[in-house]
Amino acid sequence: MTEIEIGRSKRAINGFAFDDIAIVPTRRTRDPRDVSTSWSIDAFQFEMPVIAAPADSAMSPATAIELGKLGGLGVLGLEGLWTRYEDPTQQLAEIAAAKDEDATAVLQRVYSKPVQAELIEARLGEIRAAGVTVAGALSPQRTAEFADVVLRSGVDMFVIRGNTVSAEHVSQQSEPLNLKEFIYKLDVPVIVGGAATYTAALHLMRTGAAGVLVGFGGGAASATRKVLGIHAPMATAVADVAAARRDYMDESGGRYVHVIADGGLGTSGDMVKAISCGADAVMLGTVLARASQAPGQGWHWGPEAVNESLPRGRRVFVGTHAPLEQVLNGPSNSADGTVNIMGALRRSMATTGYSDVKEFQRVDVVVNNYQ
Repeated sequence: MTEIEIGRSKRAINGFAFDDIAIVPTRRTRDPRDVSTSWSIDAFQFEMPVIAAPADSAMSPATAIELGKLGGLGVLGLEGLWTRYEDPTQQLAEIAAAKDEDATAVLQRVYSKPVQAELIEARLGEIRAAGVTVAGALSPQRTAEFADVVLRSGVDMFVIRGNTVSAEHVSQQSEPLNLKEFIYKLDVPVIVGGAATYTAALHLMRTGAAGVLVGFGGGAASATRKVLGIHAPMATAVADVAAARRDYMDESGGRYVHVIADGGLGTSGDMVKAISCGADAVMLGTVLARASQAPGQGWHWGPEAVNESLPRGRRVFVGTHAPLEQVLNGPSNSADGTVNIMGALRRSMATTGYSDVKEFQRVDVVVNNYQ
């Protein structure tokens, strides 16, 4: 990749966001009804390559169940309001009603109550009783503390999600999570991230993860670039991690690790371009927070917004557009890419002549400044 000199002592690479690229049609087209959007990871089959971000504004046990019944994977955040309160209705209303200048302080206060292990079991048990795939997410810092509770609850898939997750975390203050050893001991597939570079993703793949999250999540609600100066242009990040997947397959003798784009996915067009860059699936927060059933009541925030000492996100208004099923499968009455996201994916695949998601990763793209 070409480096750019930004000063005599520093060079940088040129990165591209989803807004910088577009898909190029080929000589063949296809009937959208002949296109398959199905996706599988480990032994689990899904009708759509959609994973819910574990954000309280988008996912409750009820919405996780509904997403599962619609063919996606609902992931419940196990450090959120649903595992801190028996009934978080009042807390959700407080967050929704807060003034913009007070929202972060309200989030910090509401999330100061400790996570309760018995509520983790109860929430995951509720999802399991509905007969859908059960998935829960913890941050790397809390994984060792609550992993036994999560596994005892009968989780089918485990997500370890942070702003940045590495296979070699170093700490002189506490015993760091040995990711490779931890995953090896589990009987369930683990999705881990975020990673944004080839090298970081390759190391995570070597830990035995079934999937790697690309990006830092919270695209609409994240303030990571302002607070920490950290950002990953998503088109480049996904393409780099897809290259790590290819090389790891050669290295491991054919083991396939799924690449899941996580962040910067506010519209159906962003999702389509993520897959075109090499993603197997996408983790959606903002898109699902716009559903009428979403707990955030038109507001969206991520786990990074509630840190007690250094918040790296904020509450943002995304609006309420349609019921969840309509957000996913249409019909849409607007042309802004917020409703009928699966219809958009099928149409894009059909317009470029591809019949399934894996094939669609090979589609041609063009770079331009579309902003």
